[in-house]
Amino acid sequence: MEHLDWQTHRREAHALGKTQEFLKQIVYGGNDGIVTTFAIVAGFAGASADGVAQIGGVAVLVFGLANLFADAVSMGLGEFLSARSQHDLYRARRQAELREIARNPEQERMELFEILRQRGLPAGEADTATAILSRHPQIMADLMMTYEFGMQDPDEENPALNGLFTFMSFVIFGSIPLVPYFLFEPTQETFYMSIGTTLSALIGLGLLRFSATRERITRSVGETVLVGTICAIVAFIVGWLVGG
Repeated sequence: MEHLDWQTHRREAHALGKTQEFLKQIVYGGNDGIVTTFAIVAGFAGASADGVAQIGGVAVLVFGLANLFADAVSMGLGEFLSARSQHDLYRARRQAELREIARNPEQERMELFEILRQRGLPAGEADTATAILSRHPQIMADLMMTYEFGMQDPDEENPALNGLFTFMSFVIFGSIPLVPYFLFEPTQETFYMSIGTTLSALIGLGLLRFSATRERITRSVGETVLVGTICAIVAFIVGWLVGG
């Protein structure tokens, strides 16, 4: 009997696309990219008493792009290492749980019984299910990992793809606040345009989140814009305080 390919099944039967599959990495990388790059722009603007024109568009672009790609690489590799570490931790913890099942089966059966009871099974059914599952340590260990330790099996996740999506999202969304400085002279109006493009990028990221989750659009967009706005304001104030 062939094993069902669950990733293919989710994509075909439940219309789970790449956006949903990598939503965490896209939102995480995109939000950080927008905020990090705009922090450079806002920091320069805040540090200049007469606006960004005194600093020069080249400086904004050089520092902005340098930070954009350096942080994108750091974020992508960080996501990769984080996923790898999660894989290692899950496997180590699961092996320890299998040893506990073999060494102290009665205690583990009692824990599984309590888990099933807390999940809503009546005592009789929980006892029957526990007796059946106790004869299958691998399945029992999987359940214990999920409900006792709150850890999901990460084997279907690809750390390299997680890192790649984080990197790409960081670069794509993070480049948007710099667009006005590629097109126009570095005036105060250019800075205002950068604020507008940054806001547009945050709204776009929120809409992408909404399209994937179908949560309330006000929540999806509002939370994304609020978090980005707070970070941008902090960056501007720090630049203003330091630059005086």
